Amino acid sequence: MDQSLFTYDVLAEDPGTHARAGVLHTPHGDVPTPIFMPVGTKATVKGLTPASLEALGAKIVLANTYHLSMRPGADLVAEMGGLHDFMGWHHPILTDSGGFQVFSHEEFCRLSDDGVRFRAVDYDGKWVSWTPEENMAIAQKLGADVVMQLDQCVGYPAPRSKVERSVELSSRWAERCYAAHTRPDQALFGIVQGGMHLDLRLRSLRHLTEVGDFPGFGIGGYSVGEDHETMFETLAPLVSEHMPAEKPRYLMGVGNPTTLVRAVACGVDMFDCVLPTRTARTGSAFSSEGRLNFRHARFAHDRGPLDPACSCPTCTGGFSRAYLHHLVRQKEMLGSILISQHNIFYLLDLMRRVREAVAAGTYASFVEDWMASPAARDW
Repeated sequence: MDQSLFTYDVLAEDPGTHARAGVLHTPHGDVPTPIFMPVGTKATVKGLTPASLEALGAKIVLANTYHLSMRPGADLVAEMGGLHDFMGWHHPILTDSGGFQVFSHEEFCRLSDDGVRFRAVDYDGKWVSWTPEENMAIAQKLGADVVMQLDQCVGYPAPRSKVERSVELSSRWAERCYAAHTRPDQALFGIVQGGMHLDLRLRSLRHLTEVGDFPGFGIGGYSVGEDHETMFETLAPLVSEHMPAEKPRYLMGVGNPTTLVRAVACGVDMFDCVLPTRTARTGSAFSSEGRLNFRHARFAHDRGPLDPACSCPTCTGGFSRAYLHHLVRQKEMLGSILISQHNIFYLLDLMRRVREAVAAGTYASFVEDWMASPAARDW
């Protein structure tokens, strides 16, 4: 990696919490942090064009190594000029390692020190083998700005011995990913594993810092069945007390608005999740009033906008709650698009307000106000 292409500047630190605001510099642009990254699993954020994402304020999107390696294949993406050209998004992109998808196929998965062999049940059931080196070759062909090491996570609850094995495998694979990754215009992040055991997470982090100079760190192995309070028991001290202050910290797979607000207070910088678009496809929306489910009949005659406090195109475009209820009940594509648009904007705008509060040194009161507000309800 060319160190000059990837730098991270901490611009402000909140005096009452561990929150900080900064900027991650990449070859395709700067990313202000804290930031939420919309998930474009198969090189598309479902229902939204790149121009729409840009208009909503997205600065970086995430794509999925596993799914893209299956179809259309990393070679084809490389032939098309890499992910940026292929999907028409010329801003920063992050690709995950596919480790979480391997975890989701656990019953059809075989792990070894050498790598992983799994059955791609959602792609004709064929068996796929990945070594860390092969995983890095795929990532480099896809060409995202930031890529993640191949890791292995376990669900919750799990025996400590199983979590320890996950840490051991992820640590060994981190060494091999670091050695195999050679693309200079791409940053490789290590991933901290360890389940809900702080000592194992510290062991994982310590090993990553010994492997080499990773420009950033993912925090994996959460959102795997645990409740939020259990997650914060280990997340809070891990981030605020032990993770390097000069590197971005990326909490993987978390998109609950209240969890984002609380995690920023711990010092987390980056987030991603399918929640805003996945829940939109079932008719659910974030709002200043809490969670809204437009399948419910109470919206059938409601003339108001989705969220009067929101300035997104859905909320300011003349679309009533009654209309959204109709679209959702009739399973019309436009309903999913309009609510996805709102949900993505909601999280991006939340992060904008978070950055402003951190810069003003008032984030502690921001969290207090958020937790007391209807917006925190039901999430």
